[in-house]
Amino acid sequence: MTTSEREVVAALGPAICQRIGEPRYQLWFPQKTKFTWHGGDGQLLVGVPNHFYQEWLRKQFADVVRSAAAEVAGRTAEVKFVIDPELFQAARREEAATPPTTAPAARQPELFPATGEAPHQSPAPRVRQRTRRWHHLHEFVVGACNRVAHAAALSVVETPGQGPNPLVLHGPVGTGKTHLLEGIYAGLRKRQPEWRVVFAAAEEFTNRFLPAMRLGKLASFRKHFRECDALLIDDLHFLAGKRATQEEFLHTFDALHSDGRPVVVSCDCHPRLAEQFLPELADRLLGGAVWGLMQPDPATRLDLLRAKSAAPGEPGLPEAVLHLLAEQLRGNVRELEGALHSVRHVSRVAGRPVDLALAREALGELLRNSVRVARLEDVDRAVCGVLRLDAGALQSKQRSWSHAHPRMLAMYLARKHTTATYLEVGQFFGGRNHSTAVAAEKKVRTWIQEDGALQLGERPLPVRDLIERVERELLG
Repeated sequence: MTTSEREVVAALGPAICQRIGEPRYQLWFPQKTKFTWHGGDGQLLVGVPNHFYQEWLRKQFADVVRSAAAEVAGRTAEVKFVIDPELFQAARREEAATPPTTAPAARQPELFPATGEAPHQSPAPRVRQRTRRWHHLHEFVVGACNRVAHAAALSVVETPGQGPNPLVLHGPVGTGKTHLLEGIYAGLRKRQPEWRVVFAAAEEFTNRFLPAMRLGKLASFRKHFRECDALLIDDLHFLAGKRATQEEFLHTFDALHSDGRPVVVSCDCHPRLAEQFLPELADRLLGGAVWGLMQPDPATRLDLLRAKSAAPGEPGLPEAVLHLLAEQLRGNVRELEGALHSVRHVSRVAGRPVDLALAREALGELLRNSVRVARLEDVDRAVCGVLRLDAGALQSKQRSWSHAHPRMLAMYLARKHTTATYLEVGQFFGGRNHSTAVAAEKKVRTWIQEDGALQLGERPLPVRDLIERVERELLG
């Protein structure tokens, strides 16, 4: 290859990774494919180790590779997947060096890779050998926003099969749902070494199910998912709107549940609010324990920052800096981690110790935008959008519960997220007085404290989850 052709090949990996994500890229491409770019005729050859890889990559990633090649080469690219002799021989040697699987090994805990390959065909033993750093429950920072969910996860490990089944953990992004799922997985592996525990993202479940259905390999697929001792599914909301996959998961759940085998799932919202779930699936999920995780409160944010700043090999940050970040940053765990990384990076580059001045310098823009003040119009729009009310419904004079309860929610959220006075809130929502807004706020606080639910439409909806969903719409 010419120098320019080698440059194209070198840039292909990052371009593909950007399109499909780091986990899928690392699983399918490095050490398993070889790119050859022929600039003269605009042809990209993708070398692979065997026919399975050839067919699977062609079906799943041909468009991605073609797009990436066109971007880095600056021209239309023709992509061909071919079996490369060197990769073929390497895969054979690796397979020969891998001990054969014995019958007892089928009972070992299992991690499904983030792919959609048919489970009975593993083109590269490296997939089975890859390691992953699992989170543990003892590392989870517990606070008022997640205490009950953490206790429920701990009970699955300590008394598996004896508590409510399934366990559903729900909440917005970055609140610790995956951490708890991984902690359950790691805990069950340690306490029940004879169990086969399956951990998979809902996307993985889908990507395995569709090819299995298309290729007539459902028996193998079902054996993997229905004959495990515990099933953990992350991001179940990925199944929303996918009827066939939901039905398959429903049957999988029934098979496990009938034998008392634990099922734990995470979702971005309460099952009652998952409008694109089949009614049967939502009903099954509500039959167990459903616990929410919320954005960390200031005290929990401070504990999280202390835990993250005390990472091995990293100097601790001054308490004054941690307090500043906990008070000013209102985001999730990932935002807090990003802030710590930024502060440390600026400290290293500038050669200065971390103090309040450096922290403000490093996070100036983030701190300026961390507190977003909403307007009354924003609250009105978010509540109406989530509850599917017509524009202007909250300003009407109607006193029926179908209007009064959403109006109370809006008044509560207006006081929480805007700078408007009680009088301004009451006037905006239907020309009411200051005492009406005060009463509405008190009423909603009572609903929250009592874990109340509102009958809006055909089904009752938990107040906490309604507020969470509106706030996500309002501040997202």
